[in-house]
Amino acid sequence: MEEESGEELGLDRSTPKDFHFYHMDLYDSEDRLQLFPEENTRRRKEVVQAERANESTGAGDGKAQRDLQEEVEELVHLYGLEDDHELGDEFVENMPRMGVSEYPPYGMKRRDPAREQRDWRLSGEATEAEDLGFGGWGSAGQCQDLREVYRYTHGRASEEYECYVIPEEEDEEEAADVFCVTCKTPIRAFQKVFDEHKEHEVIPLNEALESAKDEIHKNMYKLEKQIIDMENFANHLEEVFITVEENFGKQEQNFESHYNEILETLAQKYEEKIQALGEKKKEKVEALYEQLVSCGENLDTCKELMETIEEMCHEEKVDFIKVKCPSILISVSFYTNRLGKFLKTKTDVEISTQPDFEDQTLDFSDVEQLMGSINTIPAPSAPVINPQTPNSATGSSVRVCWSLYSDDTVESYQLSYRPVQDSSPGKDQAEFTMTIKETYCSVTDLVPNTQYEFWVTAHNRAGLSPSSERAVYVTAPSPPIIKTKEIRSCEEAVLICWESGNLNPVDSYTVELTQAESPEASGVTESVVGIPTCESLVQLQPGQSYVIYVRALNTGGPSTRSEPATVHTIGSYFRLNKDTCHPWLTISQDGLTILRSERSTPTKEPPPSDTHFTRCVAVMGNLIPVRGHHYWEVEVDEHLDYTVGVAFEDVPKQEDLGANCLSWCMRHTFASSRHKYEFLHNRTTPDIRITVPPKKIGILLDYENSKLSFFNVELSQHLYTFSCQPHKFVHPCFSLEKPGCLKIRNGISMPKHVTFY
Repeated sequence: MEEESGEELGLDRSTPKDFHFYHMDLYDSEDRLQLFPEENTRRRKEVVQAERANESTGAGDGKAQRDLQEEVEELVHLYGLEDDHELGDEFVENMPRMGVSEYPPYGMKRRDPAREQRDWRLSGEATEAEDLGFGGWGSAGQCQDLREVYRYTHGRASEEYECYVIPEEEDEEEAADVFCVTCKTPIRAFQKVFDEHKEHEVIPLNEALESAKDEIHKNMYKLEKQIIDMENFANHLEEVFITVEENFGKQEQNFESHYNEILETLAQKYEEKIQALGEKKKEKVEALYEQLVSCGENLDTCKELMETIEEMCHEEKVDFIKVKCPSILISVSFYTNRLGKFLKTKTDVEISTQPDFEDQTLDFSDVEQLMGSINTIPAPSAPVINPQTPNSATGSSVRVCWSLYSDDTVESYQLSYRPVQDSSPGKDQAEFTMTIKETYCSVTDLVPNTQYEFWVTAHNRAGLSPSSERAVYVTAPSPPIIKTKEIRSCEEAVLICWESGNLNPVDSYTVELTQAESPEASGVTESVVGIPTCESLVQLQPGQSYVIYVRALNTGGPSTRSEPATVHTIGSYFRLNKDTCHPWLTISQDGLTILRSERSTPTKEPPPSDTHFTRCVAVMGNLIPVRGHHYWEVEVDEHLDYTVGVAFEDVPKQEDLGANCLSWCMRHTFASSRHKYEFLHNRTTPDIRITVPPKKIGILLDYENSKLSFFNVELSQHLYTFSCQPHKFVHPCFSLEKPGCLKIRNGISMPKHVTFY
């Protein structure tokens, strides 16, 4: 009972449920062996010898030892430690120490602080065990307490025995497998049935992923378009900014020029007025000076006369008369005459000139004219239109640019254009005019791949400038139209044909290819440029699918993409050429079925022709001109007269197939329940008998080995092989001698049995 209760107590004190303990041999036994030095082995041997010596001390101790040994073995078996002899020895080594009140850990000597820390922890755990009532161990409860201590130390201090403590791993959450459209989150499938997503719409994860990818691509496309629009708007703003700067510079130069001209005019008028005033001053001063000199002379004359007369009058009359009578008479007469003359002379006592100057009136008409010319600018000169820049046009618009080499002030421009006249006489083309502010303009609503002539005039308040020279611009072409029914392909190449879609010729074409259904090649486009004609032979990888586009190019730029066409490089794919078809035959819409009906068969043969068959009721197929392997199949009726094979394009259309050296054919005729098979070339056939009539004939054209082989597809049977050496490309040919139907299967992989021939 005590043992059972002890076991129950031991189970109650088991390790926490959040941890699992695994034996160290499950991980790295080599590291474990390195942690037990040889000193521990020697110590264990000494302990075992001491235990054997103690067996003779008392039966009670021996019985307790045996019970303890059994418990240890039971624990070893319980924890799967049968192979861990070192751990078992370690417990045996510690058994004599179990009778003390403490539980010291094994191996007191430690090499590093980490082990000392573990020793301290184990000592604390042993003290805790003593507090719980396991300090004094008796023989009856010793096994039970040992089990408790072992479980305790095994779970809580597992480093001592080099066991790994691994937290119990929570069950990994099951991965989501569907997507809730309502909540926009991935969920697990059972949540759709039992959870809050029961009424919500769910879709598979891959479908949600593809939908998210499509949405991202759409948003990226919108973002790219918005970025392009913003870049164009930024370029437009930059050009407007440059135009404003140019106009400001021109106005500034204009004002500065007028200002300098006004200053020069005022300075000139000042110099003129000052010079005129100086001349008038000089004239007045000279006149006054002359008048002053004349007045002085008159004064001197008057003084002289007066003095002389006074002297003559003061002399004594007797003496004057006696002595000087004769001479006096002469002098008196002289002075009398002189005085009379002087008195008769009018002396001008008025000032000859006035000291005041006339008021000077300045003529500012020139200055006013100059001031008015600041606001009155001349008409601008003729602009210079630029030639068209490559790739500057679309199918409906062109970008026209021009410049103004002079410093004229321009308020606006008038851009005029019209389509280039064709050769039709008397046909006038409508002209269109646009008023714009900048030196560029994008003209829209034009016809694709059409030439237009443009000219421009500048305008300001003074009037219009002369017209510029006329420049011819061309719009980009319309997108080509791929002829999907004329596409031919094989495992290594594809021949693409298209229509230009433009009335005027274009410079070249570009073929763009994108590999379809290939995530790693998504978005990668290969281009074949500089194609001069409306068809192109493009080399491809075998076993792939491609989406093909075509662009047309001219001086204006490339057209938009054509409608896509999908091609597969799986086998050889071709259609029947209706231009070679005999009038009695009917070709299906897909170009892969030949029908000859009884009602459509006239009694009279059609006239001879070099393009289509007239005597032989046959038609040819358009096989891609690529050397290599080409394989196709023909479904036939075993009661039908038919001929299948290959022929050169210039095979005589008035002869039967196989009747010349330009065709190699297999011919079947049915009469009186008998089947006849011939393999004809130049009217010769080998003697071959076919016992099982084929319902599906496989034809292999091997250019590399110069062979043409026929097979019974259903039986995987080889019928016959021609050894031919065509000097140029051949085409499939088919003939119906009687009413019936032939169905062609191409674009298929070559069967394995065919590869052996």
